[in-house]
Amino acid sequence: MDDNHLGEFLRARRAGLRPQDVNMASHGVRRVTGLRREEVAVLAGVNADYYTRLEQGRERHPSSQVLDALSRALLLDTDACDHLHRLAGVSPDGRGSLHTSGQVSPALRQLMDGYPHTPAFVMSRTLDLLAANALADALYAPFTPADNLARMTFLDPAGRQFHRDWDRAAEATVANLRQASGFAPEHPRLRHLVATLAEHSAEFRRLWARHTVRGKTQDAKQLLHPDVGPLSLTYQTFDVRDAPGQQLVIYHAEPASPSAHALTLLGALHASEKRAPSGSAAQ
Repeated sequence: MDDNHLGEFLRARRAGLRPQDVNMASHGVRRVTGLRREEVAVLAGVNADYYTRLEQGRERHPSSQVLDALSRALLLDTDACDHLHRLAGVSPDGRGSLHTSGQVSPALRQLMDGYPHTPAFVMSRTLDLLAANALADALYAPFTPADNLARMTFLDPAGRQFHRDWDRAAEATVANLRQASGFAPEHPRLRHLVATLAEHSAEFRRLWARHTVRGKTQDAKQLLHPDVGPLSLTYQTFDVRDAPGQQLVIYHAEPASPSAHALTLLGALHASEKRAPSGSAAQ
């Protein structure tokens, strides 16, 4: 299947801009949402017919200079600019590296287990959870199963209660998943995941169509865990150098804060459940 991923991205980002966003006067009746193709071409300094061919998929090999100009014209941030380059096949980090092995190295597992007071896990670019330490298992215990952050957010009933600001979490999740599509748009795992989410979630379909791109680097999380209550956490994400496509995510609570005490309690509750004999009420 020869989908026009580059053209779809350009059209979506063009539709999200108004003339006033780019200091451009608006003339005549506007029959399209957002900027006209001709307006983007003027802003980027490229031929209008050439830009039209890019959107329609009749031209698929723009130069880095053209892509940089389009990024400026469409006000793309760094993540979106990199995504545009990957879709055009000219990114220095290449394409086709969406997935690595689902196996997490013993050394990395040992490193995560060395953080007993903070949740840590490894995920793929498609947000599959590949490995987690004990506190991360406890954090995501409300989900059945805790297998993929996108599926958990949109399709698991626990998702809307777990994320105190579900709308913000949903937008970030889709933007993270959209970034993955730049590495290998036709990868079977990505296509199956997106198709499943789109089939069962109208909200996912709406957000996916916006083509917003964002890497998972660092941010704040407002969560509500059924066992310990509200949690205000931040996280940092690190690329696993010897396993391209894997990312290590570490959550953190402000020291001595209510959230830090709640994480300590959560770890203790999870440990006691594991120690409980089979068939006991704690199971």
